[in-house]
Amino acid sequence: MTDPEPLIAVVDDESPVRVMLGRVLRLADYRVGEYACGEDFLASLDGAQLPLCAIVDLHMPGLSGFEVQSRIRAATLKVPVVFITASDDPGLDRSALALGGRGLLRKPFSSDQLFEAIVSAVGQRDNGNAGDKDGNDST
Repeated sequence: MTDPEPLIAVVDDESPVRVMLGRVLRLADYRVGEYACGEDFLASLDGAQLPLCAIVDLHMPGLSGFEVQSRIRAATLKVPVVFITASDDPGLDRSALALGGRGLLRKPFSSDQLFEAIVSAVGQRDNGNAGDKDGNDST
């Protein structure tokens, strides 16, 4: 049995953004989990398979992208996060990296920029897999 396509999580409160990113990622043979809020995404992390990477909007109702990243780190889950935002605030880049984010894309961004950010984020991931909470491959 072959491994399923890698899972990418898209967390954004704007449905058109989730749909667009989902389509682009599926065309590149990723499985996509779409979440309208940080709380739903974090609840999904209780399952056996963690996403290879999470694309997380910074500004959402409820938990912000930074709060989502903080909770992922507090739970010691190995899920690299690439933040997305429509903000032009130059301080966000520094904040994103300081909190452990693997990149920050400003909307609108190209599919090439998205894939480059995912590859970079996954390449920076600490020694683990997207398998289980400890980063161990469960096969």
